[in-house]
Amino acid sequence: MKQLNRIPVLPKGHTVCWYACRTALFIWGAWGLLHGYASEFTQACFAIAFTHLWDLFQLLGGRSFITRYPYQLQTMLNCFICFSCVVGTTVNTRTDFKYIDIPEHLFAGYMACYGAFFLAEIMQGKKRPLKVSVQGLFAFNFAVAVLVGWEFYEFTMDRLYGFTMQHGELGDLALTDTMTDLILGTAGALIGMLVEWFRRVGLIGKHRAAVRAAYKQQREAFKKEKARLYAEGKDVLENL
Repeated sequence: MKQLNRIPVLPKGHTVCWYACRTALFIWGAWGLLHGYASEFTQACFAIAFTHLWDLFQLLGGRSFITRYPYQLQTMLNCFICFSCVVGTTVNTRTDFKYIDIPEHLFAGYMACYGAFFLAEIMQGKKRPLKVSVQGLFAFNFAVAVLVGWEFYEFTMDRLYGFTMQHGELGDLALTDTMTDLILGTAGALIGMLVEWFRRVGLIGKHRAAVRAAYKQQREAFKKEKARLYAEGKDVLENL
């Protein structure tokens, strides 16, 4: 019988964060169930399941690319899910405050762009690494595509099941809501692209000197490969 993969040991800070998010979701869902909000309890159950995605991917992913995603992305996802449910849903259903979705969409764009950086890296493989600039452009466009896909989902749910995720019953407000969400998400994706871009070239983050040195070596390797391809008469864009 084939054994499941072992889950890598996580840093203590991330582990505590994951359990804190799951505990907060459980308490929020149980409180909602006890006070007649069964939908919140169901939402909490699904949310807690999503906080275990990284564990499931590591166990069941085999040798696929999904096992190479960093645990930091799941930490971001857990914090996002916890904030959206515990804070966002509570504020939307029990208060008149209308701007709680601003940090949600900003962070969603940032998180999608951060994850797309690693997706580009994993898809390309270690033998043919991408330039950081190409990774950044791919990550930004991928994040925007995810944001548009979410708006498609909201529109579909409103039309099929009569939800009000886009405030469709309020005319022009629906368009304003959709465009505001897209603009905020795109801004978050742009911030995520710049932050990760700067980190990968050694301008910010830990061990900046070592990262800058590695980035310089990578650029020199790209230049040599480009010169070799030119000398052999091959298409540079096709091979880099």
